[in-house]
Amino acid sequence: MDARAKTPLPETGYLRLSQIVGNPKQGIPAIIPVSKSSWWAGVASGRYPSPVKLSPRCTAWRVEDIRAWIANTSKEAA
Repeated sequence: MDARAKTPLPETGYLRLSQIVGNPKQGIPAIIPVSKSSWWAGVASGRYPSPVKLSPRCTAWRVEDIRAWIANTSKEAA
């Protein structure tokens, strides 16, 4: 079973970066196991979904966008 299947995602809402790439110090498992810098590089290149600014100091990603990315990536791997 892969890590994405172990981490339940809410149906709708937003995810912060630590919820996506995980944070072992806080016991948050990774949905997409990459480093923060790799995630941001992937966002800049268009590989990962674009974020939404919720406030000047709060960036998040729509759960729907993360689910769509996971589904698309799973189809490409099959």
